[in-house]
Amino acid sequence: MRRFAPYFKPYAGVLLLDLFCAALTTLCEIGLPMMMRRLAQVGMDDVSLLTSGLVLRVAALYIVLRLIDVAASYFMANIGHVMGARIETDMRSALFGHLQKLSFGYFANTKVGQLMARITGDLFDVTEFSHHCPEEFFIAGLKIVVSFVILCTVNVPLTIIIFAIVPVMAIIAGKFNMAMRRTFAKNRRQVGEVNAQVEDSLLGVRVVKSFTGEAREIEKFEQGNRDWLEIKKENYRWMGAFTATTRAFDGLMYIAVIIAGGLFMVHRRIDPADFMAYLLYVATLLATIRRIVEFAEQFQRGMTGIERFFEVMDVEPDIESPENAEKLPRVQGNIRFEDVCFAYADDPNTPVLDHLELDIRAGQSVALVGPSGGGKTTICNLIPRFYDVTGGRVTVDGHDVRTVELDSLRGQIGVVQQDVYLFSGTIFDNIAYGRPGATREEVVEAAKQAGAHEFISATQDGYDTFVGERGVRLSGGQKQRISIARVFLKNPPILILDEATSALDNESERLVQQSLERLAKGRTVLTIAHRLSTIRNADKIVVLTEDGVAEQGTHAELLARGGAYAHLYQLATED
Repeated sequence: MRRFAPYFKPYAGVLLLDLFCAALTTLCEIGLPMMMRRLAQVGMDDVSLLTSGLVLRVAALYIVLRLIDVAASYFMANIGHVMGARIETDMRSALFGHLQKLSFGYFANTKVGQLMARITGDLFDVTEFSHHCPEEFFIAGLKIVVSFVILCTVNVPLTIIIFAIVPVMAIIAGKFNMAMRRTFAKNRRQVGEVNAQVEDSLLGVRVVKSFTGEAREIEKFEQGNRDWLEIKKENYRWMGAFTATTRAFDGLMYIAVIIAGGLFMVHRRIDPADFMAYLLYVATLLATIRRIVEFAEQFQRGMTGIERFFEVMDVEPDIESPENAEKLPRVQGNIRFEDVCFAYADDPNTPVLDHLELDIRAGQSVALVGPSGGGKTTICNLIPRFYDVTGGRVTVDGHDVRTVELDSLRGQIGVVQQDVYLFSGTIFDNIAYGRPGATREEVVEAAKQAGAHEFISATQDGYDTFVGERGVRLSGGQKQRISIARVFLKNPPILILDEATSALDNESERLVQQSLERLAKGRTVLTIAHRLSTIRNADKIVVLTEDGVAEQGTHAELLARGGAYAHLYQLATED
């Protein structure tokens, strides 16, 4: 709660006004028993003084209080809820912004469905919580304090007897609340698991259908759904016990008023008017307690959502710009790996790279080949600093990549991957992602350079064609050429091609390869390739194995040497 409180700061004025309105509604509610007590006392003392004029004056006062109550309630229900929605929006923006800063390692170990549950469902409950939590507890506290003070002026012993029950009720309710919070946390985690399973199944729907896996997917979903039901049943058991306990204390408080109040009346220590006032105040207090009970589920949902929000916010980004980082100027593209060591954080004892030395000159085309697990993709990930080296350093034009601004580094590196990701939107939007603010003419020119303009123009809506979820409405070759156009528009001096053509058919590969050759001109290019035919013209070919760099040189030199590359090339040509 201490960490959540700062989110109220921008809306402090609204919150104070909301609590002021809550105080008005509370005072209006507390005023009624005193009015009834006054009328009863006048009637008991001298019924002739109980005139229609007095009744009308009391009624008029109550009408005024009710009008104030109506206006204050409207403000609380309207502006108060808007304040809660604004806080939810601020937190969601903060959470999404924080997620954008986290490194690849975090997302490699976290299910997207879990993150979606935190961004949407968890924070949705914060709206009600951030509005009602301060309001409900303020009203409850005010009613208890004011009622205690007023009733003490009437009869101190009876007041102490009644209010002695409240702390016991609070302690027991607190124990139930903690149990409810634990079940709500389990519930939230299971929601994330179900979301993750649904997302996984729907995104892989083609695989599911091609392997007739519908029944298996339904069974997996049903299992997660049943687990969710069991958690909710446990949750409602605690809620039922909590509600039953508070109802029992309701009855106990009424019994205390009836027995103690009745005995005090018998011994003339309280008159009937005061006794009636006590009953009305107890009814008011119990109504408040019931409201808190009804709010308990909402309160626990909100608290659980806030806790899960801070769980993510507490994750520190592994990769960020250092303080006072220099902005990397436009580079020529000289890249050096100096005694570089690397191991993934979850497996630090298994090095992927061990004292790697590699020198790539500006404008040079370098191909990385070798069996899987040799560190080809890792090398490419270290240049834009998707991961940090665990030893040695990587430099671009002599600048250690760990000392420069991340945006200025990554802004000068273009990546074309095998698994092309297109955002849900139009073709224009996806190409323009390479340089926000680009004109339509610039986007069209980039598409022409990538060899994509012809097929784009043939579509019904041209550049305004909707590509579908992850570009599902386009072929693999079309998606790849759009991704190349995106890099053309970015115009980086360093280019990384991560098996960009390995998943394409021969015709698509030929078209994409022509686009890549145009894209590579005048840039430093690193290519990861399994099809060795695509990298024969590289300036340097580096053969990587689990033991590091096995050999490097041109295609002709490596073939003449008859080593690891010649063996790989022989296998490829035999295939």
